[in-house]
Amino acid sequence: MSFLGKLFGKKEKESLDQGLQKTKEGFLAKITKAIAGKTSIDEAVLDDLEEALVGADVGIETTIKIIERIEKRAKEDKYLGVSELNQILQQEIKGVLVDAVEDSYKSFTAPPGKKPYVILVVGVNGVGKTTTIGKLAYHYKAAGMNVLLGAADTFRAAAVDQLTIWSERVGVPIVKQAMGSDPSAVAYDTVASAISKNADVVLIDTAGRLHNKLHLMEELSKIKRVIQKLIPDAPHEVMLVLDGSTGQNAVEQARQFTAATEVTALSITKLDGTAKGGVVLAIADQFKIPVKYIGVGEKIEDLILFNKDEFVDSLFKLSDQ
Repeated sequence: MSFLGKLFGKKEKESLDQGLQKTKEGFLAKITKAIAGKTSIDEAVLDDLEEALVGADVGIETTIKIIERIEKRAKEDKYLGVSELNQILQQEIKGVLVDAVEDSYKSFTAPPGKKPYVILVVGVNGVGKTTTIGKLAYHYKAAGMNVLLGAADTFRAAAVDQLTIWSERVGVPIVKQAMGSDPSAVAYDTVASAISKNADVVLIDTAGRLHNKLHLMEELSKIKRVIQKLIPDAPHEVMLVLDGSTGQNAVEQARQFTAATEVTALSITKLDGTAKGGVVLAIADQFKIPVKYIGVGEKIEDLILFNKDEFVDSLFKLSDQ
């Protein structure tokens, strides 16, 4: 199976529609209110639209960018009315996402020439980091990949126990050591085991502490150094997991982690339980880091590949359509 071999399917689309239900209900209601009785895109419409975007946690900077684009189009096309506003808004939101990230991901497979493909997973405690790793393991295994987990969050017994439960649930092996062990030693053993077992994908959990950013930076740097003794270009991906339901707090976490280490991909969880789904736009726009996966439910299948076009389509799709 190729890296781009799996298209965004009907099942994923249904999950996305349902997962964004709370966000789109509030968002579309505010847009409808903004344009009610209006015949043109005037300053009042733009103000109400700005409020709707901020209310969905799109963020001030990204909202201003979208509003300015719409305002420019309204001025350039004198026949532009509110009937076109939904379509224009969708186009401009997609434009922001296209500017932020080049491609949508289309498969749960490792890119060719990277075996084992090592993914270092970072994020604060409570964002769904370990659950995301478990769901990723499920999807990678379902795609025919041999997967290995590494429990390098050795400071919390609960983290190791939870990852062990996921390894048993998914049916993939795990490498772990006693609580308090050196995280980099666990990471080294995990990658060494992956090489010996001919694994395709390695998912390594790390400690999620932000109160001491310097310590976090040193710990992640050490993990990278020891991994590179075995595979010089590893880790191939550093994935930051963020809780979408926390809105702008997720943006702040992204700011802290990107300052502490190089983040190459994002996974945004818990979008189904919040009206703040617009935070995906804010994070992608501000950090220019690809959003690779989004969590839209509690089921094991409910971590789906992020597709820019489908995300925006679902954001504007009414539940009865």
